[in-house]
Amino acid sequence: MRLLIGLGNPGAEYADTRHNIGCWVIERAAARWSVRLTRKGAAQRGSGRAGSKPVELACALDWMNLSGPPLKGLLRELGLTPEELVVVHDDLDLEPGRLRIRQNGGSGGHNGIKSVIDALGTPQFVRLKIGIGRPAPRQDSADYVLERVSPDERAVYEPCLERAVDALELLLNRDLATAMNQFNVRDKIEGEEPPI
Repeated sequence: MRLLIGLGNPGAEYADTRHNIGCWVIERAAARWSVRLTRKGAAQRGSGRAGSKPVELACALDWMNLSGPPLKGLLRELGLTPEELVVVHDDLDLEPGRLRIRQNGGSGGHNGIKSVIDALGTPQFVRLKIGIGRPAPRQDSADYVLERVSPDERAVYEPCLERAVDALELLLNRDLATAMNQFNVRDKIEGEEPPI
């Protein structure tokens, strides 16, 4: 079994903010895999299968900056290790709609990931990062990630959410390297010259 968790903030007022895009991916995965998410504590959780692989899906265990301790408790409850964890989260350093899968690494300034690393005592878990881009000049990053997305911006994310679930399916049913090779590729921009 693998635990797939989308980081975010609980509550309706945060549901449509950029910081909750990890939860959007988990909700899309639950819909595709017919997993019913129900409230358990602060989280929406559900068990099911992605193809032949058993999965536990969860999102918004606690406030973003406090994600680590309840995630550690959930891993313990399920009898899983950090290596069996996939964390889905927003990333300011990727263009909106871009995906990147990583095996480990630092927090990259993401407070939710920092909390997870601190609680688990290891960075050895898989992350699926969803690009949300950078705020406008002089706009505070904290304000930017907590803004509700506009309908136009949501339209940019829609195909990305589907690709993110595709990436999770490949990761679960094949392997991490295959998923990274397929989904960590920068899409060619029209008119862009190929690298030499």
